[in-house]
Amino acid sequence: MTDPSDRLSQPTRRAVAAGLAATGLIGAGITAAQPGKPAFAGADYPPTQGEMQGFVLLKERAPAPNQSFFDGDDNVRHFSDFAGEVLLVNFWATWCAPCIKEMPSLARLDAELKDAPFRLLAVSQDRGGKDVAEPFIRDRLNLPDLQIFYDPKLKLGRSLGVRGLPSTYLIDATGRLVGGLTGPAEWDGDDALALIRHVLGEGGTPKNATTET
Repeated sequence: MTDPSDRLSQPTRRAVAAGLAATGLIGAGITAAQPGKPAFAGADYPPTQGEMQGFVLLKERAPAPNQSFFDGDDNVRHFSDFAGEVLLVNFWATWCAPCIKEMPSLARLDAELKDAPFRLLAVSQDRGGKDVAEPFIRDRLNLPDLQIFYDPKLKLGRSLGVRGLPSTYLIDATGRLVGGLTGPAEWDGDDALALIRHVLGEGGTPKNATTET
């Protein structure tokens, strides 16, 4: 079921590259890898094989936009609130069939990496916000433990140049955009885990870390 009021296009393999270009992140020396290319010559880039072959890597990472969005308690949030954690930012909607299909795999990924310096930000693009998305996740998909965030005016999505749903972006622990993928994926599969764990291996703050005084 599609939302006729939404202008987002259907997912394509090149949509993320186009979206990154729209943000201004591609250009002026910041370019994208070709989908399916695991690395640039002589550089240790995250692997994008198999299920992740459509993941578009930035050749040079750039700071992710700091546009606001909302959590389930209507608090204003920014990516900077999660400093020290690797972020997987998934844009989805209740009317998007591919989004619904991949949501259980995102929940499993979240559980798999629960002790890592990792945060899944499942950002609803439903214009009805929490009133629409929260009961859908809880009652229809039976994923009550999956934390949902909200972008009802699509401001965050536009700041990242989202061109289709689902769209998923990876941000490293220093707040820099690694790249993204448009279209559904098995996010708890070996290929996705290899990509995310590579970025986790670059460093981050464990969730159970304590600050000494």
